[in-house]
Amino acid sequence: MKIAIIGGSGFVGTRLINELKEHGHSEVINIDKQPSHFYPEITTLANVLDQNKLDELLAGQDLVVLLAAEHRDDVTPKTLYYDVNVQGMRNVLNSMDTNGIKRIIFTSSVAVYGLNKENPSELNPVDPFNEYGKTKYQAEEVLQKWYAKDGSRNVNIVRPTVIFGERNRGNVFNLLRQISSGKFMMVGNGDNKKSMAYIGNIVTFLRFFIEKLSHGYNVFNYVDKPDFTMNELVTHIGTVLERNIPTTKVPYAIGMLGGFGFDFLAKLSGKKFNISSVRVKKFCATTQFDASALMTLGFVPPYTLAEGLANTLRYEFVEKRDSSRDITFTTE
Repeated sequence: MKIAIIGGSGFVGTRLINELKEHGHSEVINIDKQPSHFYPEITTLANVLDQNKLDELLAGQDLVVLLAAEHRDDVTPKTLYYDVNVQGMRNVLNSMDTNGIKRIIFTSSVAVYGLNKENPSELNPVDPFNEYGKTKYQAEEVLQKWYAKDGSRNVNIVRPTVIFGERNRGNVFNLLRQISSGKFMMVGNGDNKKSMAYIGNIVTFLRFFIEKLSHGYNVFNYVDKPDFTMNELVTHIGTVLERNIPTTKVPYAIGMLGGFGFDFLAKLSGKKFNISSVRVKKFCATTQFDASALMTLGFVPPYTLAEGLANTLRYEFVEKRDSSRDITFTTE
């Protein structure tokens, strides 16, 4: 099978290419506007907005894995979300039609459900709150229309929760670093739960899509279960790192007051601080998503959430490496 990964130079794409090569998928190409640190030999620089280049590069391919997206919170102008995430999807599908390709795997996001929803499943209505979530779902709508025109096509969509793992510099890494530093105070009672997804499981699930789900229109959330509470996460980090993690707890109201204080300082100084009222609110919120549907597929993740966290913690905070030469990937 000839597999074209679009947007494979980043965190998920790099690990996916490695996963595919380790399991016998030798005919893989990567199309990305950024060079690949790990797989330059199979990477061609191109943009999803370049229709002619996509037509050329997708010739002869059997399946497309679309990872490319504008995802950061600070993208400007905001029209880039729509250009890349929505028009980019249209361009990819146009090139697939030109080249007779009928299979696509698309990484969407649980951001399509919006904020403060109670454990939403794939059957819940969408309610995105930002341009990223809105454009991810608009891209899904483009896929729905494409599939409706020809039932022999195959669309597989995964909506992952926040992804973490070795080399990733995103929100989960920042939280793990803060907790493991010993300079951590729990805001609230710590009973709120957080859905997370380990990179080793995500790429195995994408390979499962490639090898097992070759028909129909399929949408699945991806979350590693069971979810940890913040208290359980702190305990697990202390166990893995063999450290005594402080468990001082600050009432939510005081934590929010401190967050507002940093908001005020940021407004006065023009500087960005690691603490804000929004971050305190997100930290204390329960963020859970239902992933029971994927269990019906017979998919078994190779790692538990605890194992994924342990792998990440040991790699980032225990093993000795030259940080100046270590390749990392920055995400939200």
